[in-house]
Amino acid sequence: MPVRCIFIFDTEILNRLEDKADRRMVFIHNALQQIHKQLIARGGSLHTYFGSPPEVWKGIIAEAKPHAVFANEDYEPYARKRDTAVAVLLQAAGSVLHLFKDQVVFAPDEALKADGKPYTIFTPYYNRRMALLGSTHLESRPSEQYLGNVLQEAPATLHSLADTGFKPLPQNELHIPGSHISDSLMLNYATNRDFPALPGTSHVGVHLRFGTVSARQIERRAAELNAMVFQKELVWREFFMMILYQFPQVLNQSFRPEYDRIQWRNNPAEFRLWCEGRTGYPIVDAGMRELNATGFMHNRVRMAVASFLCKHLLIDWRWGEAYFAAKLIDYDLSANNGNWQWAAGSGCDAAPWFRIFNPLLQAQKFDGKMEYIKRWIPELLTGEYAQPMVPHEAGRDRAKAVYSAGLGRSIGNAAG
Repeated sequence: MPVRCIFIFDTEILNRLEDKADRRMVFIHNALQQIHKQLIARGGSLHTYFGSPPEVWKGIIAEAKPHAVFANEDYEPYARKRDTAVAVLLQAAGSVLHLFKDQVVFAPDEALKADGKPYTIFTPYYNRRMALLGSTHLESRPSEQYLGNVLQEAPATLHSLADTGFKPLPQNELHIPGSHISDSLMLNYATNRDFPALPGTSHVGVHLRFGTVSARQIERRAAELNAMVFQKELVWREFFMMILYQFPQVLNQSFRPEYDRIQWRNNPAEFRLWCEGRTGYPIVDAGMRELNATGFMHNRVRMAVASFLCKHLLIDWRWGEAYFAAKLIDYDLSANNGNWQWAAGSGCDAAPWFRIFNPLLQAQKFDGKMEYIKRWIPELLTGEYAQPMVPHEAGRDRAKAVYSAGLGRSIGNAAG
């Protein structure tokens, strides 16, 4: 049966993006153009739509009367609600929506405890998932073999970026990495991943997020190479997806409810300095400037940056989560939420509340020659660099006191 390929620019999502030069939109549009060209070469076309998905589907149903609709499953709360609404519309029209697992190797309801309940600690989840992992989970499913089934038709006109209300960006401002990951990077990941001056991370997150690379393909190669540390990071991605799916309240609340009793300072002026990379702590400021300039931030640096905001400045982790959501090109809701709650201590399997990164020691340990820091803070050695917003010891002690009061726990001999 002939297949028509479509893509909907979802205004329920796009209307929340304030930056109309968003790199993610440019990335998506570039990918759609490539797909369109591939379909045209096979005599088909890609049809794009712009609007609220239920309203768009009402028009498609009236015009095309689809026999069935096929899509890959999205596990985020909004996506599940959206897809349910679309399924109801299609069913009323005598059609059906088929959803398939594709963006993950294990769906959020597949690797569960023996009693059917979800894991909340990573290590037992990881062990269970790895025990269940078989060759069929990682097998290749190339879509190219089905391109002969596309509906033969005249090429449609794709929506331009301007049609969607967004702006193009010069190539030198995109900072979009390729999807290929070398074997050497996977094999050396355990050694190099913590050093932001090295090209030791894959930057593949944006491709996993938008489906321009196969999660199965990447994990299969990591398994073949026995690159276990790299593979474990792929499992962390699915762990956080599972947590959001099974515990959707974490979208707005702390996974551990008692952490919502913490009395955050939430100083807007201090938050602005953090956003702009002017805290006076080089590793923090370098990370924020990298984020603002490129849409990326090295993962080790993300931990230091997040810890500083939540602990040293006592600003609610939700503020930082929202800022990352607006800036990260590889933004993924579940991972962003999970990692911010990890840093704040409020999440599942999180860092202990009394664990407070020393940003000066983090810089010494992971960027000892200051190669990364100097790349983003050229004024560091000129005498014009900002003084620390708060001395580390004072920020650490204040955080312990506030957390202790909010959680009703004694500081005791907690390490810092």
